[in-house]
Amino acid sequence: MDLVMGSVLILTCLLLFSYWKRSCKRGKLPPGPTPLPIIGNIHQIDVKNVHQAFTNFSKIYGPVFTLYFGMKPTVVLHGYEAIKEALIGHGEEFSGRGSAPIFQMISKDLGIGFSNGNAWKETRHFSLLTLRKLGVGKRSIENQIQEEAQFLVEELKKTNGSPYDPSFILTCAPCNVICAIIFQNRLEYNDQGFVNLVEKLNANSKILSSLWLQENHNQQSIYTRENLIATLNDLFVGGTDTLKTTMRFALLLLLKYPHVTAKVQEEIDRVIGRQRSPCLQDRKQMPYTDAVIHEVQRFIDIAPNSLPHEVTCDVKFRNYLIPKGTAIVTSLSSVLYDSNEFPNPETFDPGHFLDAKGNFKKSDYFMPFSAGKRVCLGEGLARMELFLFLTTILQNFKLKSLVPPKDINDTPQANVISVSPPPFQLCFIPL
Repeated sequence: MDLVMGSVLILTCLLLFSYWKRSCKRGKLPPGPTPLPIIGNIHQIDVKNVHQAFTNFSKIYGPVFTLYFGMKPTVVLHGYEAIKEALIGHGEEFSGRGSAPIFQMISKDLGIGFSNGNAWKETRHFSLLTLRKLGVGKRSIENQIQEEAQFLVEELKKTNGSPYDPSFILTCAPCNVICAIIFQNRLEYNDQGFVNLVEKLNANSKILSSLWLQENHNQQSIYTRENLIATLNDLFVGGTDTLKTTMRFALLLLLKYPHVTAKVQEEIDRVIGRQRSPCLQDRKQMPYTDAVIHEVQRFIDIAPNSLPHEVTCDVKFRNYLIPKGTAIVTSLSSVLYDSNEFPNPETFDPGHFLDAKGNFKKSDYFMPFSAGKRVCLGEGLARMELFLFLTTILQNFKLKSLVPPKDINDTPQANVISVSPPPFQLCFIPL
């Protein structure tokens, strides 16, 4: 018994010492709720509604506050001004990337997404140059997306208007665009190798979206076979999963709000017609469609807290001192759902991106791709694909819901890193 009591006493003292030591360091960090030993503030956060928890903390501690996920501090940036000041005003200092165990295990901190320092800068620069040489940002890529959109339409016609879950095919289309860029060749949707690739991408998405963050870093040379493989994996995952999810959400919201769908299809008929494929030039003449696509991305808030950042050096930020290596979480939800910029942000309303005359209205608060030096590498490609895929589908099909629009559940299902729409089916009725 004495041995047990002694062990408990020693353990208690160690925990108290750890807590005291950590509390001393907190004096340099932004304020935040008092953490418990070992678990930190995890017990105060509902993982199914992290945005609301962060909003509540921000009301008490301000737009920059500190939380502990376990034993390590994480600084949370809440609201447009704080995020802009950090990611753009102090872009270099906040350009580090925190890591998650599963990513570290798979990529070993290689590739674009989770590398750091010079390795990340060189890999990103190399990837941008290579993608440009392969046609990204040029007319050739637009042609490839248009071609893929037609293959997508032909595949949807095979459903004969029957109830259909489009999840798999909406993974195939953007995945094939990446194949066309990297391998200069698309694959047939029924090709077994391609099917296996798509299935693995979907499986990886489910695994990776359910994990909590930690930090672990390892600098390595970028010019290795391993780094190339990791970079290709980042391109496939980043260029496929988020677009598939956004497309699924877009179809769900178009079913939920048939009056919005009708206005988009009226604009398609007026600007494009039925005889030719949509092209990017059409977007300038289609403000309502452009506003709908932006509102889909704002409303679904696909990466509520983005991927974790970390500071690359000791940073003085708003009179706080954030030590080098401290994890940073940017609450993109607090920007996309800012009620001053977007009245009634909980409501899906394309009017958030239209002025009084019906012209498209840009917003600095539109940050679904994050901002600063870690902004999504494929933002331009994703915007091209969203416009061309959605307009081509709506040019060719009437979307029919299996339930009354008012009964459609459009509430995003939150994961730790991203969100996904609830499962649904619809009928694609050829026009």
